[in-house]
Amino acid sequence: MIIENGKLEFSFKTQNPFVATMHHVDHYPAGDGNSKPTITKDYSADGDFDMKADWRMYFGKDVPGFPAHPHRGFETVTAVLQGTVDHTDGAGSTGRYADGDVQWMTAGKGMQHAEMFPLRMTDQENTLELFQVWLSLDAEHRMVDPAYKMLWREDIPVVSVTDHSGLRAKVTVIAGEVDGKTPPEPTKDSWAKDKNHHLSIHLIELEPGASYTIPAAYGTMNRSVYFYNGEALFVEDKLFSHHSYAFVTADNETILKNEGSTAAKVLLLEAEPIPEPIIAKGPFVMTTNDEIKQAYKDYEETRFGGWPFSTSEIYHDVNQVRFAKYADGSIEYPNRNITKNDSKAT
Repeated sequence: MIIENGKLEFSFKTQNPFVATMHHVDHYPAGDGNSKPTITKDYSADGDFDMKADWRMYFGKDVPGFPAHPHRGFETVTAVLQGTVDHTDGAGSTGRYADGDVQWMTAGKGMQHAEMFPLRMTDQENTLELFQVWLSLDAEHRMVDPAYKMLWREDIPVVSVTDHSGLRAKVTVIAGEVDGKTPPEPTKDSWAKDKNHHLSIHLIELEPGASYTIPAAYGTMNRSVYFYNGEALFVEDKLFSHHSYAFVTADNETILKNEGSTAAKVLLLEAEPIPEPIIAKGPFVMTTNDEIKQAYKDYEETRFGGWPFSTSEIYHDVNQVRFAKYADGSIEYPNRNITKNDSKAT
């Protein structure tokens, strides 16, 4: 049953324990060989969030992206559908992930990080498409030590489901389970870590005419369906145009049917809610207003441990392979064991 529905804005309307969700689509021009655009982007009086523009620098000056900025009290789950992200954080970690990889980062008691979008291709457009989901921590875990881990695309299940007409839906399982397939676990302090919280993050793509059924779960859960790309989609018995959302009950099956002539793409977020207040203000998510005030005070005084780099915009060579270098010095690559040293990571 549909509880609420409406049109999607840049920041999606969410339900507890999810705080915000952003869908970035930027058709960046070719790079100059140093990850920078070949043309200068003019800044409007309203900043760099003109969603009608082909691409946005956001807060980057030399390279598109989000230079060093703080977070506390929640997690970011960043799923890159296409394009490249270079990660850096105040603990000294760095990395590059791209084209289907997911980064799961727990800000916990506070950290700074940067997410830059290097333009690696010099002979064609550099398209970037990603989701960033903000997931609250509960009060017990809000002030844990920061952490992040990579869910490399090679390890994320993509499940093909055929309906009664022989048409198919493809489900990318970032969190949760589909047909017994599960992704790598999130960070250890995540609300998603406890299986009793029934948290799912799925990307669902239905071919024209295909149906897909989200199974019945628990009436205590919050289930959100975001139709972000396509022409027409039935959610239950209501027809939606693209850029629409629906909050639906989770104790019944939710039936999706693509009524368009092209693929329909849907983001599913669902979980048991955190049974506590969730207060979000700027880059901080806490349980009380006093804790929000304290977060701002702590950041002003400590910068959450500082920023051990000479610039707030850090990006790697265009030829750098995907990797994650953690604060303890260990380096990880897709399908390879973690090692303490590797000359390919810079």
